[in-house]
Amino acid sequence: MTRPLCANAHGFSLPAGVRCAAEQRSDLEHLCRYLTRPAIANERLSVNYAGQVVLKLKTSYRDGTSHLVSCGCGGKLKIIAAIEEPAVIECILTRLGLAAQPPPRTPARRVDLVQAA
Repeated sequence: MTRPLCANAHGFSLPAGVRCAAEQRSDLEHLCRYLTRPAIANERLSVNYAGQVVLKLKTSYRDGTSHLVSCGCGGKLKIIAAIEEPAVIECILTRLGLAAQPPPRTPARRVDLVQAA
């Protein structure tokens, strides 16, 4: 079922009807926190006895499924590193020919330029 002002593609949904006025600071903060959250919470990831990465679902599927194993090929997925040092990340990205720095942020709009919805 498709809702108005909502796009669904490749298992993701984008609700375009979510908005808040400039003076609604608590709603704006809530929206910003929602948008900047990680795609997968680290607390829901674990490794099982076979060395496979397991994702605990936030809510179970209708059939009762509560966890997903990331790999269906039968092979073993093994975490070999978690790289967190910015200098090391920059070096790896540069070696791969990728942009080592994120694109510049767009400055926030001034409140007096924002029209109320």
